[in-house]
This record gives sequence, C-alpha cells and structure tokens, in this order.
Amino acid sequence: MADFGPDVRRILADHGCTFDRHAKGDHDLWFSPITKRKVTVDQKIKSRHTANAVLNQAGIPKAF
Repeated sequence: MADFGPDVRRILADHGCTFDRHAKGDHDLWFSPITKRKVTVDQKIKSRHTANAVLNQAGIPKAF
C-alpha cells in the first residue's frame, strides 16, 4: 500500500512550508507561507486524495 506522507512533507518543504510542531497522535502541524495558515499532516497518508487535500490546504497544486 502506498504511503504518500514522505512525499507530501518533501513537497511542503520545497514550497517554503515549515514544520511547526507535533500534534495529537501521529499528526504534525506545518505552517504554509502561501496561505499563512497551519496545515495538519498525518505521518502515513494512504490515499492520494488525502495527500492532494493537504497540499490544497497549503496552497500548493495537486501532485498525485
């Protein structure tokens, strides 16, 4: 089964997003300078739809 988590975090970092802190469970908070908002990122993202939704929340175009 695919794990999009590492790729999503790499794309976020490539677009200037920064890791903010660990959140509840296996989630992390990232700050997006594009939208000026925090985005919740799961450690293991199994669905490409979820991966694209995280990128969308950060103001980044779909990648999957």
